[in-house]
Amino acid sequence: VGYVETPRGLRALTTVWAGHLSEEVKRRFYKAWHKSKQKAFTKYQKRWSDASKASESPMAAEIERAKKYCQVVRAICHTQVSKVKIGQKKAHIKEIQVNGGTTAAKVDFVTGLFEQEVKVADVFSQDEMIDVIGATKGKGFNGVVTRWGVTRLARKSHRGLRKVACIGSWHPARVQFQVPRSGQRGYHHRTEINKKIYRIGKAVKDDPNNAMTENDLTEKGITPIGGFSHYGEVNEDWVMMKGTVMGCRKRLITLRKSLLPQVSRKATEKVELKFIDTASKMGHGRFQTSEEKAKFYGGAAAKKARKE
Repeated sequence: VGYVETPRGLRALTTVWAGHLSEEVKRRFYKAWHKSKQKAFTKYQKRWSDASKASESPMAAEIERAKKYCQVVRAICHTQVSKVKIGQKKAHIKEIQVNGGTTAAKVDFVTGLFEQEVKVADVFSQDEMIDVIGATKGKGFNGVVTRWGVTRLARKSHRGLRKVACIGSWHPARVQFQVPRSGQRGYHHRTEINKKIYRIGKAVKDDPNNAMTENDLTEKGITPIGGFSHYGEVNEDWVMMKGTVMGCRKRLITLRKSLLPQVSRKATEKVELKFIDTASKMGHGRFQTSEEKAKFYGGAAAKKARKE
């Protein structure tokens, strides 16, 4: 997407899409994909293929317009949501701004990335400080004591005690916004800064033992015994960060490069992980791998051998 700067802010001037869009991203443009005729982008793709057959670069006019007039260039990116088994087929779509260089260089950079996969390791690196953006866990409708931490009233107070005693003076004859009231708690948009990346792991097919460390040579993957609770197995690339990340399991979060120069001792230190715990997250977790568990109980391994 190319934007021009106007006195009223940015205005989208032109958008160039890739020649082939995956089904997951097309689903995002529909409420009910299976009921629809699924015609999104069919004519656009035809224009694209006709242009490439005629040996001219497709959408050249639009790309030239973007290079000529735009100041801000953003890439429309989508997640590959079918890779994580969370029962969702609709991709999430986001615009990501491209900075640095001339407008023409930006446009060429983005068109070069059309239909390409951008891995986590291409953007972030180990020991880097990043920011996390997302929505917190929803808690529903809560009263003032839980939501604002006001003090409970005396035990004998009339008509309830988990209340605000006085919600304001007679005049101004309105309730001011500063007064604690009951309402929605959680599911708020939050940006937390300065999370250190401890490790960026590869997918299981590339590196099945991606939870090994220098000190712990047990061959094991990042998924704990019995899977991550309320999630399952991690088979794709993963990022391990220090600290908490807002939101419930399976919720979409945005990772962003830090906007501040990271110069503190904490930010620049190199982290060497000694041990990654892959014990079960459902009980007390005594074993790191299922082989270790079988060896301890001495049943499962022997049974498997008999079957062969």
